[in-house]
Formats: sequence, C-alpha cells, structure tokens
Amino acid sequence: MNGAAPTVFVSADHGLALVYFLQSDVVPTLLEAGHKVVLLTDDALCDRINSEFGRPGLEVEGLRLDRARRYSDTVRGERQWWLTFFRRVGASRRINTEAMDSYIDQVAVEESNRRRLWMPLAWLLLAGLRRSRRLRRRLVDAQRPYVPMLYGDLFEKHAPSLVVASTPGWRLDRYLLREAAQRGVRTAAVVVGWDNPSSYSLPGAPVEQMTCWSQIQKQELVEGSDWAPERVHVGGIPSYDGYFSRRWAMPREVYFRLHGLDPARRLIAYACSFISFAPNWPNVEALARLVAEDRLVEPCQLLVRLHPNHFLDVHLFWAERERIRRLGREQPHVHVVEPVPLGGELGYYSGEDMPEKTSMMTHADVFVTVYSTMVVEAAIHDRPIVSLCLDAPRGWDTPRKYSLPLSRIGGWPTHRRFREAGAGGVAESVEQLLDSLNAAMADPGRERAARLAFVEREVTFTDGSAGRATGEFLRRLAEGN
Repeated sequence: MNGAAPTVFVSADHGLALVYFLQSDVVPTLLEAGHKVVLLTDDALCDRINSEFGRPGLEVEGLRLDRARRYSDTVRGERQWWLTFFRRVGASRRINTEAMDSYIDQVAVEESNRRRLWMPLAWLLLAGLRRSRRLRRRLVDAQRPYVPMLYGDLFEKHAPSLVVASTPGWRLDRYLLREAAQRGVRTAAVVVGWDNPSSYSLPGAPVEQMTCWSQIQKQELVEGSDWAPERVHVGGIPSYDGYFSRRWAMPREVYFRLHGLDPARRLIAYACSFISFAPNWPNVEALARLVAEDRLVEPCQLLVRLHPNHFLDVHLFWAERERIRRLGREQPHVHVVEPVPLGGELGYYSGEDMPEKTSMMTHADVFVTVYSTMVVEAAIHDRPIVSLCLDAPRGWDTPRKYSLPLSRIGGWPTHRRFREAGAGGVAESVEQLLDSLNAAMADPGRERAARLAFVEREVTFTDGSAGRATGEFLRRLAEGN
C-alpha cells in the first residue's frame, strides 16, 4: 500500500449494525491498521455515538435518512416502491422462499387499494423473476438510475476508498451505495441479521463484495440472489463475539436482584418475537398460567422481554405491550424487561442492553421464543430452547391487518434449520409446552450436542474472532486487495 492509509465509510442505519461494527473488533481492526473510519448513522445520534465510541481515527457523520426517505417517496415514488418490493421478494426459486411469500401475502392485505389491485399481475412477474436470472438482473439494473446524490460533500471531504453498508442496499442505504458506485468508489456489505439473505433477496445497489455469517448464508446469496461465489466472504457474525467471550454477562445474584427475581425459583425467559405477523399474547398468557398454577416440575418464574416492535406507533403492538406490562404488575412471579431505546430513527434495536440480553440467556433455565434469532444466541449460551407457537384464534382480529398463524411458520428457512437441527423443542399446544419445559428442566444437557452443532453451522467462528476476521477482510478491500 502506497501513500496515506485509506478512508472507509461505514453505514450503520440500524441499531444491530452499531453492535456489529462498534461493539466488536471490526472498526478497531481498521483503526489499528491506520485507516480512517467515517461512521454514517442517524443524524440525531451522531453526538452520542461520538461521545461513547469516539477514538482517534473515527469520525461520525449523519446519514440524512429523512432526505433519503423523502426522495424515495416523492421522486417517481410509486415506481421506486414497486422496484423495492420486487427486489425484496424476487429471489430465485432455488432457495426456500417461504419467508418472502408470507411478506407478499402481508402486502396483499395491508397495502393501499391501488397497490392491492396490481397484486395478481405482480405474482405473474414474480413467477418470471424466480425462474429467470436475466429478469432478475434487469430488475436490479432498473433501480440504479435513482440516485439523489445526497452525500457529495462527504465524499469530497473524506475521499473514501471503500463504502461498507449493513445491507447491500436493502434499506435506504441503497442511495449511499448507488452514489458510491457512480463515483467509482469500491462498495461492500455485511449481513447483520440471521434471516436477511432468505428474507430480503436481491441487492438494491451495485455492491462488489459481501461478507456473511456462514456457508449456509453464502449458499442463499449465491443461489437465491445470483452473487458470484468469489464475491461472498464467510466472516461469521461479529456481534456475537461478546457472547463467546462472556464479556457482557452479569453475575446471577446481580441480575436476579435487578429484576426482583426469586433465587429459589427456576427461571423461564420468554423473548417476544414475530409480532408483525401474529400476537404474542397467547404464548405469554400460557406461560404465566403454568407458572401461577405451579404445574411445572419445580416452582418457576417468568421473565418476558418485549420486542422492539412493541414500541412502534401501531395500536395493536402497543396495546399488547401494555397488556404484558399489566400482567407483570399483577402476577407476583411474572416480570417484564424492555429493550433499551437508542433514540432517533434506530428505535429499540439497540446495543445498549447487551448485558441485559446476555444475562437473561446465561441465567435462564429454559429460553422460550417464536423462532427468533435469539434461538441462535441462546444456543451459544447453551440454554435449553423451546420455540412456542400458540395460534391466536382470530389472529390480530383487525381489518386490513395481516395475521399469519404461528403454526404455519415452521417452514421458513431459519425456522426449518432450527427444527431439523434438533437444537430445541417446538410447542404448538399448552400440553406440548408443559412437556417441553419439564423435559428441559429435568435434563438441560439433553440437546447440548445438537445445540453446539447448530451454532457451528450458523455462525462459523465460535472463538470470538469473527470481528477480527471481518475487519481484516474489509481492510484488504479498502487497500485494493
């Protein structure tokens, strides 16, 4: 490498992306190599992030998400919406598309009447996209002209040699990546979420390189979204390095005291999930009843973690949140924990409570959720896992709100892998739940070998080195290698 060390733009438009880049070794690896890193994130959070993570070589700039959203909505907004929709669900049929299919069904119920009228034609086009690589390429190319050029001053000020985003243009980061490509700046993306390659499909911008969690995700990207194999790097998931190193866990007595938990009772932890498609209330109510009626093999208590979506401005979601909070106030052995808000547009997907999440999984006797990504995280902590899928008889029971019975989601790609791995139990009735919880408490190590194998397949690096490996990969890209 000749001359000054390169500058790297890192786009963190999501709370989980901040954990990925800043609470792992990814950015420190770049800084230690002498590179300058410019982190672009929600404008409202720049000062706070600079205060918490600032160090020599790291600068923080705003992503201008409000302007990007306005451009998306107003400059041929309907055409851009349909391009984004087809990009999200237009993956090749060579991979499991069940998660995308459910999203299509949701759109067909919840979108405006005008868009819903076009859905039969949309299905015909989707059938072509899923069969034809040429059509998928034309769709990706059709998005490229929409470039609002929001970041010219930043490109001129910092002159980056690499722009890295937390998706390949699946969100509003597509405008930053498109502008970088137009300027001839190298681009790369990382996979932050477990289900992202099987849920979001084709890239929304020209991206040269991708790094993902595992060979499984690489296969989804190559076969589903037409990535060339040599352009996909398996770097693990840096966000989980702190789990493997046990960096964030509180001592049991400290954690129990924090939430008023009874050290003499076994702890069942339930992490809400999937609320965009179905209520979690039947799951929470069933668990609370089993605890209150002492129907389990030992006296237990329940800790319910609300989902970030419970804090969206959606009546159904916050009504369920308040119902769960009320249960926690009324039932002596039910406790509620809430995710910590980041603020700005990044909401409640936050790295601020990694000690809370880690400690919950570390000290739970059984971890329960609805196929959440946290099944991977709980498996890393070697906790017995139950995926609880009790159907609400009438779903959300609201016109124009799509509901998907939880008993029908077992075939989604990540859910199927969990089931086939035997990494935990699945309960679709209260009787199955009772049996699963009792079996887990009686023999916590029963599924240990399956859990460990599941983790190795899904995250690849299990020694806390994913951040370093990913940082080195990005360093080589920035240096033109």
